[in-house]
Amino acid sequence: MPSEPFFELAPYHLTLAIGGLVVILAQWLPRLVSRREPAAAALMILFGAGAALLFPGAAPMPDPRQTPLPWELMSEMAVIVALFGAGMRIDELGPLRRWRPTWRLLGIAMPLTIIAVAWLGTGLVGLTLAGAILLGAVLAPTDPVLASDVQVGPPHQGREHPVRFALTTEAGLNDGLAFPFVYLGLLIAAEGLSPATWGAEWLLQDVLYRTVVGAVSGWLGARLLGVILFSVPRGAVLADTAAGVLALAGIVLCYGSTELVEGYGFIAVAVMGLTLRRVEKDHAFHRRLHDFSESIEHALTALLLVALGSALPRLFVDLTWTHLVVALLLLLIIRPLAGWLALLGTDLGRRDRAVMAVYGVRGIGSIYYLAYAASHVEFADEAEIWSLVALVIVLSTVLHGFSVGWAVDRLDEGEGKG
Repeated sequence: MPSEPFFELAPYHLTLAIGGLVVILAQWLPRLVSRREPAAAALMILFGAGAALLFPGAAPMPDPRQTPLPWELMSEMAVIVALFGAGMRIDELGPLRRWRPTWRLLGIAMPLTIIAVAWLGTGLVGLTLAGAILLGAVLAPTDPVLASDVQVGPPHQGREHPVRFALTTEAGLNDGLAFPFVYLGLLIAAEGLSPATWGAEWLLQDVLYRTVVGAVSGWLGARLLGVILFSVPRGAVLADTAAGVLALAGIVLCYGSTELVEGYGFIAVAVMGLTLRRVEKDHAFHRRLHDFSESIEHALTALLLVALGSALPRLFVDLTWTHLVVALLLLLIIRPLAGWLALLGTDLGRRDRAVMAVYGVRGIGSIYYLAYAASHVEFADEAEIWSLVALVIVLSTVLHGFSVGWAVDRLDEGEGKG
């Protein structure tokens, strides 16, 4: 056996040690000044970037511009679990008027954001139309993974303030509803600008069919899983003894089967969470399942954020001041203004509308959409889009992560006075 150095700094083991240290520090340091969690997301990205610069000998994550598949798969699983968890958190769906802010954020704010970002992409950044539409679709949805601090609490905990309810349901549904616009960018990139060649296909297949199949699949999957967990066999139901891994298996079964029939799996798992929560809604299993899925979500999120941070030195090579302007316009003007306009006419107070409009966090979902698109079609502007999306995620986690504690405290104070 050939002799090896006793203290050999193997890149893989060095990466494990650095990654573990980054996550611990990112979770621990904010506790010195605040009890809020989102600040940890920004620190994991920033510490990951610092570690990549300080320890170039560590094994790097693959460059998402050249090898998008690992990023697609990891972010996909994180978003799936987060979407299901968002649906599980909702204790009460009614009355119907509670959903008015959600539908307005989905039907008005999100399309306005896509249009505005796509316009900036073509006019300011110089992207192709396909790349600009993709950029708008990637950056429009509120991320269900990183927005948890402004969402409702776990099952049976209550705290379903209208703002929390709206941001939870928006984050749970708009990841799937942004998919048609991703496909629109893919179609234009592949087939050109003439709607005559792809318009009917996009409307009937990508907008209507995939959305309806996703919603129906999620409802059916929840009902079937509910029977297995709570009804049969009546004398020894699985929910009394089973671990959350069984329901997690149901989630991936629902997602995978929906995708096999070309439906939107993201919509399916969000609807599945909402529907399963209605089955024996006071059963303690719902809280156990939520806690189990949340642990998986946090682990995957930490891995992805540190990995994203380690990739920033490479992604930011193509960064320009124009990208910074677009990112700041999106976070500070476009999303807040679109959200504010969408919520006009509701019975929400000014403070509530402001929080809903501002806290459209960008994160893991954007990584998934961009990696998905890059795996299917080669975009001329791909390097620029990766740089810009990475910048938006960093700025969003910093701006939203370090300010959300103050915003949520103001909400809770207002609720207590009410």
